[in-house]
Amino acid sequence: MEAHPESDPKTPNPEYDEIEDDEADEDDSELEEDDDSDDKSMSPDARMQRDRADMDSLFRRLSSERVPVRVHDIVVKGNKKTKDSVIEAEVEHLFTGANTFQQLLRAAGVAKLQLQRLGIFDSVSITLDAGPPELPGTANVVIDVSEGSLLSGDFGVYSKPEARSWSLEAAARLKNLLGYGDLWDGSLAYGWGQSLEVSSGVALPRFKSIPTPVSGRISLLSQDWLKFSSYKERALGLSLSLLSTGNHDLSYNLSWRTLTDPSQMSSYTVRRQLGHNLVSALKYAFKIDHRDSPMRPTRGHAFISTTQIGGLFPDLRSLRFLRQEFDLRYAIPLGFYRAALNFGISGGVLLPWGRGSLSSPTYLPERFFMGGNTSPVCSLIGPTSILGFKSRGLGLAEPRRVTRDNPNDGSPDDSGIDNVGGDLAFTAFADLSFDLPLSVLRNAGIHGHVFACTGSLNKLSENSYKEFSVQKFKDSFRSSVGAGLVVPTQLFRMEVNYCYILKKQEHDKGKTGVQFCFSSPS
Repeated sequence: MEAHPESDPKTPNPEYDEIEDDEADEDDSELEEDDDSDDKSMSPDARMQRDRADMDSLFRRLSSERVPVRVHDIVVKGNKKTKDSVIEAEVEHLFTGANTFQQLLRAAGVAKLQLQRLGIFDSVSITLDAGPPELPGTANVVIDVSEGSLLSGDFGVYSKPEARSWSLEAAARLKNLLGYGDLWDGSLAYGWGQSLEVSSGVALPRFKSIPTPVSGRISLLSQDWLKFSSYKERALGLSLSLLSTGNHDLSYNLSWRTLTDPSQMSSYTVRRQLGHNLVSALKYAFKIDHRDSPMRPTRGHAFISTTQIGGLFPDLRSLRFLRQEFDLRYAIPLGFYRAALNFGISGGVLLPWGRGSLSSPTYLPERFFMGGNTSPVCSLIGPTSILGFKSRGLGLAEPRRVTRDNPNDGSPDDSGIDNVGGDLAFTAFADLSFDLPLSVLRNAGIHGHVFACTGSLNKLSENSYKEFSVQKFKDSFRSSVGAGLVVPTQLFRMEVNYCYILKKQEHDKGKTGVQFCFSSPS
């Protein structure tokens, strides 16, 4: 039986196709008319619910499916002074690697944070727009910034109850003066009766083809250590940041330092180091910090290693030394009352280098000094703090000179002793923090803690390493325990502790009692 062409679906029939297309167009127009009529018949609330359902469907698709997209262009708006190249250099590498819409969203979030960190914008917004119609699957990144004021500054007076002192600090900043994201600043800090620092610096997020921030600073520092070690220190210095990226930081420091003793009563170790010295040092620091909070860590770890090489300058007066420090922190959550166990160890060594170096003394300002009221929990600054001991109140000490006008000098009390620091330092601590039962304290972040600290300080230079032994190292440890309240703020951590000294030596400046502690995260 032969099939007729008009009845065969596989055989083309122009007349039939035209009729079918006309019917399809009529159906589409009817559907559009139905949609229009539905839109007209819908109430505003129903139309809003439908649009919301469509948006939810779109968001579910974007979150569950890999939607391919690539960046066509980066458009910068709102920058009246900042160069386009500065903004593009900060974010371009983030968007070039984005191949899906999800990756593009993540890159936009990171780019916004990086631009805010420049410190020159009041606000930053990033919008993803469709690319040109002739290039499907593309998007334009629109960056809209609002530039901040050119000049800013601050002024404050800060007290330190634990040290019975106060300081005056002032700073002025010029932002984006040249349009390259440059930050110019000048600062003045005066600590009553102890320190004065005047400094000025400039920082550039990128300098020409250098992919890392570059900064330089000139400073004049004067510190009075007469109360602790019978000398004053004055330093005129220049510091350059050579590399600052990720976990790495490389800098060069050049300073002309002068040690003086106006009292003329310093100990023998201090007297022979008085005068001028040139310090030229290259410093490298590696730092990671994966703690959930620098003020009250409850989980995570942090580590810093700092290496400093002095004497990299073609001058015989340039001091030659090698200084190595490390600091390790670890926080373990305990699962009740938001309790956490923090513990850490830190150490450091200072050695002169060169021919016959171990028989010569190390430079006094570069030595390790221990004591002071700095919390070891949030700080990451090496072997310095043992709670319960005063500033520079632990370690090696020498009697001051005995003069005819001051016959009591050289006596074993605090006033006749110079703390001269050490070359080998080691500290360790354990701290158990926990929430308090009162809800008003928990809501304010106030919590309790108990702690234990220990540390030692020893001398290695001037051939002292020959007399060093394991037993001498064990005997050099001091220790303290205590408990207290912690009040964390956005700027610092305040502690009110009761410290009990378990072990100290003859000339150590530490005592059992209440102690205030103010610390900033570092």
